[in-house]
Amino acid sequence: MSSIYVHLPWCQNKCPYCDFNSHEVNEKVSEKRYINCLLSDLDQDLEKFGSLRFESIFIGGGTPSLFSGKSISYLLDGIRDRVELKEGSEITLEANPGSADAERFEDYIKAGVNRISIGVQSFNNQLLEAIGRKHSAEDAENAIRVAKSVGFLNFNIDLMFGLPGAQRGDAISDLEHSIKFDPMHISWYQLTIEEKTAFARRPPSLPPHNDICDEFEIGQNILQRNGFSQYEVSAYARNSIKSLHNLNYWEFGDYLGIGAGAHGKISSGSKVVRTEKLSKPESYMRAIEFNGKCGVELEIDPSLMAGEYMLNALRLKDGFSLNDYLVKTYNSSLDKQFEQNIELACDKGLLSREGDWVKPTRLGSRFLNDLQVIFI
Repeated sequence: MSSIYVHLPWCQNKCPYCDFNSHEVNEKVSEKRYINCLLSDLDQDLEKFGSLRFESIFIGGGTPSLFSGKSISYLLDGIRDRVELKEGSEITLEANPGSADAERFEDYIKAGVNRISIGVQSFNNQLLEAIGRKHSAEDAENAIRVAKSVGFLNFNIDLMFGLPGAQRGDAISDLEHSIKFDPMHISWYQLTIEEKTAFARRPPSLPPHNDICDEFEIGQNILQRNGFSQYEVSAYARNSIKSLHNLNYWEFGDYLGIGAGAHGKISSGSKVVRTEKLSKPESYMRAIEFNGKCGVELEIDPSLMAGEYMLNALRLKDGFSLNDYLVKTYNSSLDKQFEQNIELACDKGLLSREGDWVKPTRLGSRFLNDLQVIFI
């Protein structure tokens, strides 16, 4: 499976916890100019890495829902003109509740978007304010209702727990409220303080660790009782309708990344190449317009391939096959160090192994960082 990630880097405001490449809108963005650069960027990657068959497109940000339906249609038409998309491909767009309206969402559907991911984070106005979100709980509820009313049957709700100022039960209340809207997918993840963010410079007071762990356990049981199956650390799907695009990342699949700050990963010959585009939007656009070069490529050192693969695969609840590991890392056999690392993780109770199949234990999923570091 191969995918395309499209980065639209503008936001109405930069959230203090966000470490993504996003930039506040200070003046009107020339949407057509940026999309033309995106398509030139795609042309550049296709020329380097050859024609691939794609099964998903993910339009992320930033806040992609700041872009008009007309612009998203122009973007997707341009992509379809250049690549082969598998019939029924998943096409996701991230939306902010503060920029949601029926006409815009209808235009997204007409453009070919068939999955929408709504960045709710919380239905508690005090908690939203604490994490710098500009939308309200009412905005979030309205965005979900609008998405459903115009025909988005497949939609995801993004939720966070462990937020500054949260009391016991707040995270569970948010989760239960989300379930009432009958989403096909919920991404439920703990707030982490990332480097180079406003929260890293001025750390907020977070709930006690034990309270966070307790709510996580309760929340998982609630999700399971309501038909949501966990397939990744923070991803829960109903009726097996998983995020195919994100699943491709975790399965160490290939994807092109176009847009300011976008990352990609392509298997080429017997090597794996990572790509990274210039992060500042104006620099990115000028680079493409003046000389066509907008990023860098780096071949992954074979000695680091195991760590690259495991950083992703260990996030999957059901784990991975050793044969898949060998194929995607271009190894003919399991090396001694890798075998020893698996044995060590099993001895610590972080991994289980049955023949060719390896997967994190319940303990391993809870202490994922400790598990991953064994292989890095």
